[in-house]
Amino acid sequence: MIPVDKVREIVSKHKLLEKELSSDKIDKKKFAKISKEYSNLNEVLDIAKQYLSFDETDRDLKKILTDRESDQEMRDLAKIELDELIKNREINEKKLKLFLLPKDEADKKNAIIEIRAGTGGLEASLFASDLFKMYEKVSNKKKWLLELISISKSDAGGLKEVIASIKGENIYSCLKFESGVHRVQRVPETETQGRVHTSAATVAVLPEAEEVDVKIDDKDLRIDVFRSSGPGGQSVNTTDSAVRITHIPSGIVVSQQDEKSQIRNKEKGLKILRSRIYEFERKKLDEARSKDRKNKIGTGDRSERIRTYNFPQGRVTDHRINLTLHKLEEFMEGEIFDEMVDNLNLHAQEEELKNLE
Repeated sequence: MIPVDKVREIVSKHKLLEKELSSDKIDKKKFAKISKEYSNLNEVLDIAKQYLSFDETDRDLKKILTDRESDQEMRDLAKIELDELIKNREINEKKLKLFLLPKDEADKKNAIIEIRAGTGGLEASLFASDLFKMYEKVSNKKKWLLELISISKSDAGGLKEVIASIKGENIYSCLKFESGVHRVQRVPETETQGRVHTSAATVAVLPEAEEVDVKIDDKDLRIDVFRSSGPGGQSVNTTDSAVRITHIPSGIVVSQQDEKSQIRNKEKGLKILRSRIYEFERKKLDEARSKDRKNKIGTGDRSERIRTYNFPQGRVTDHRINLTLHKLEEFMEGEIFDEMVDNLNLHAQEEELKNLE
C-alpha cells in the first residue's frame, strides 16, 4: 500500500505549481523548470485523484450492495462497478509506485561509452569493432550525436579500445545496462575447420559528468606527458603530446594520445576522468544505500557476463533477465535494440517495486 500522504502530495504539489505558473513574476529559467515538473505531475494527476477517492467510492458501492431497499438490477450494477474499481486500484497503485520511485539524476545525462577487446585475441578485437558499429547504428537511428574521443585499432582491423561520447535525450537511461562483459560465439574467418570460437569484449557506460557534478582540485592530479606511440593512435608523432592523468585520491588513471595537441589531449582526458570519478562516487553511494539488498541487474561491473551473441544460431541472450531474441542480425543493425532496453528497464522497475514493499 502507498501511504495516502504521498499521493496527496502529488495533488497539492500540482496545485502549487499551477499557481506559480500563472504568476506574472516568474522568470524564464524558473518557468521552464516548473513547467517540466508540472507536466510530469499531469501524467499521474487523474490516477492520484482516483486513488484518493477509492475509499469513499468503495463505501458507497458496498452500501448499495447491503441495502435491502436496493433492487437487484442496481445491486448487480454496483457489483460490476466495485469489481472494476478494485481492479483499477491495483493498476493505479502500480503506476503511482513507478512514479514515486527514486529518480536517478544521471538518467537524463549524456554518456561516455568505453569498449575494449577482452579474451579471444584478434577475434575479440573484431567483436569489439562490431559492438561499436552497433552502437553507432543505434545512435544514427535515434539521431544521437556520437563523437570519438579515442580509438586504438588492432592488426586485424578490429578495435583494441574505443571511447566515445554520445549526446541526446536521456542517453544514460537507455544505455546504462550495457555495461559488462559481452560474449560472442561464432566461426572466425581464419578458422578452416568451421569450429565455433568464444570471445569477449567489455563495455562500460558512464554518465557524462559536467564540471558542476565533479570538482577536481589541481593538487589531486598528477599529469605526465609522453610521446604518442603504437598502432591505432591517430597522431603518432615525435613530440610529447600524449597525456596521462592520475587522480590521486581515487587512483583513477586516464591516458589520452589521439590529438596532436597536448592541450586537447588533456581536455579529452579530463572529460573521461570527470565521468569516471562521478561514476565511482555514485557506486559508493549506491552500495551504501543497498547493502541490505541485491539488485538483480548490475550496472558498470565489467567482470559481469551480461550477454551472449550466438551467430550460428542467430540469437542474442541477456543473462540477467533470461531474455533471448532470435533476431541477432537485426539486433546488430540496431533495429530491435529498444526491445532489449525496454525489457531491462521493466525488470529493473519491478525489482525496485519489490524493494519498496
